[in-house]
Amino acid sequence: MLAWLSTTPLEWRKKIRYVAIDMSTTYRAAVRIGLPHATVVADHFHVVQLANKMLSMVRRRTTAEIRGRRGRASDPEWKARRRLLRNREDLTDDQFAAMWNALLGEGTIGQTLLTAWIAKENLRNLLALARTGADRHQVGHAPWKFLTWSADSDIPEVRQLAAPVDRWWPEIEAFIDTGHHNARSEGINRVIKLVARAAFGFRNAENQRLRTRCVTTRRARGHLRTAQL
Repeated sequence: MLAWLSTTPLEWRKKIRYVAIDMSTTYRAAVRIGLPHATVVADHFHVVQLANKMLSMVRRRTTAEIRGRRGRASDPEWKARRRLLRNREDLTDDQFAAMWNALLGEGTIGQTLLTAWIAKENLRNLLALARTGADRHQVGHAPWKFLTWSADSDIPEVRQLAAPVDRWWPEIEAFIDTGHHNARSEGINRVIKLVARAAFGFRNAENQRLRTRCVTTRRARGHLRTAQL
């Protein structure tokens, strides 16, 4: 990344005010060296992705420790695995009640999962403050609520999630203040991978560049009409 930045015009680099990245310390260090005047913003998608991975890890570990085996389709925690990863607002009241009651009645496994799920939702509520005009008290209270719940949960995976959130708080706060993210570049990267996979890889770099450019600029170029015979 630094090598690429060194080849770009200085005037162009000076115009960059914000850089939205995933939670990579390597990228963050490169941005701070190559663009010292720019504000680093943590992309919220990757923050939530960490929380969802944490939930899956808690589910697998508790099932293995308590049941002594991998999860099965008949296990309540296995049945609830997809709803645990969905946003609370995307669940109907009946869906939420079914998930909550089933896990609550399952004992240690369910209660541990619900504790981890609450930590995930606290983190999402923190990120949801972006572009809402929240005052400094709200912005300061939200991470305190998440970090306190994580520390009191006594769940290793939840505490491991809290550590990078605490370290990356300045960048997460920058997202709350600005609302900037890199969803568009992530979407373009996904399309490029799909094109390469459909072509079973490329041996010609120029051909790959042209094909990916054609796909990713289709909306900007508008609908291509076929010739009328």
